[in-house]
Amino acid sequence: MRFPVYLDHAATTPLAPEVLEAMMPYFSDHPWNPSATYSGGHEAREAVEAARRQVAELVGASPDEIFFTSGGTEADNWALKAVPVPSTDEPPQVLVSAIEHAAVLETAEALGRRGWEVVRIPVSNEGRVEPNDVEKRITFRTAVVAVMLANNEIGTLQPINELSEICGERGVPLHVDAVQALGTTELDVRALGASTVALSAHKIYGPKGAGALYVRAGTALARWMDGGSHEHGMRAGTLNVPAIVGFGKACELVRERREADSERLRHLRDRLCRLVLERIPDVRVTAEAAERLPQFAHLCFRGVEGHAILTALDTAGIYASAGAACSAGSVATSHVLRAMGIPDEWARGAVRLTLGRTTTPDDVDYTVEVLATTVSELRGGAR
Repeated sequence: MRFPVYLDHAATTPLAPEVLEAMMPYFSDHPWNPSATYSGGHEAREAVEAARRQVAELVGASPDEIFFTSGGTEADNWALKAVPVPSTDEPPQVLVSAIEHAAVLETAEALGRRGWEVVRIPVSNEGRVEPNDVEKRITFRTAVVAVMLANNEIGTLQPINELSEICGERGVPLHVDAVQALGTTELDVRALGASTVALSAHKIYGPKGAGALYVRAGTALARWMDGGSHEHGMRAGTLNVPAIVGFGKACELVRERREADSERLRHLRDRLCRLVLERIPDVRVTAEAAERLPQFAHLCFRGVEGHAILTALDTAGIYASAGAACSAGSVATSHVLRAMGIPDEWARGAVRLTLGRTTTPDDVDYTVEVLATTVSELRGGAR
């Protein structure tokens, strides 16, 4: 067994060796600007377009519907801030699910500071958005609806197809943050029906600093960054060729491995949850009955502080988290668990364990052993 035991793949994934190999030439031997007119620039441009095709092929899009960004956060910002505003004298409205990633929630709040009305869509106690809750909240002022495909804390999947039908009937664009879902669940943007979809490389064993926004053909979306004519004139700025090439290669690997990876991760996840429930009393698997990503094991330990558990895991060489990496250091109860109605005595003991390609059965067994000992000690030795 290798240390550390890394169980925080939802935060980021290690760069795949094949991805690094694909990227390396564009750091040094071929460092050309893809906007340059000489042959080196053409070479870099071809590499970017090859990566665009790889991303498009993974998600079922046309290459001209893929726009590269610096990551999922930028893609979310673009999708929400660049939509057309309804023609009305009243303030425009944005609908977001109550369990969105901060990249969406904070962007919505920024719109709120501009005078928009921000409406949060509730979720069930299993973390699911109910379509009728979206339908009854859409008004003539609604400019955009944002619901993520898979939650980044508990891994629950949302009924995006049904939401797409509702939004389509009302002529309202639907934005989907699919950053967490991309690597282990099938994603076909055509079937999904969303207007825009945010993607990121570093959750699928690609580099940090690379992402994309899928914009369905015919979707009205304003130019995002002013400057040059990059990305079909929609997002100015010199392209990060190595990162984009890495993103493309990571997408190619997902296409080859996703089915096998997902099955193996589901088996390991189920083993972990089963052993935890057998060994430790007063613990629940969050959203256990819901459809969720195969690598997610979100656990709540009653009467124990999650940060104390994580400290003990870290000491034992296990890397895990309580929730979103961008919220690390916060002592507040997770907004996702609050939205689900989970009582504080359970929510304070939340631990998120997310598995990946290198996770082994020995890693799972060792983690369960450490958790059992830690929780028993934190509870004063009571088992």
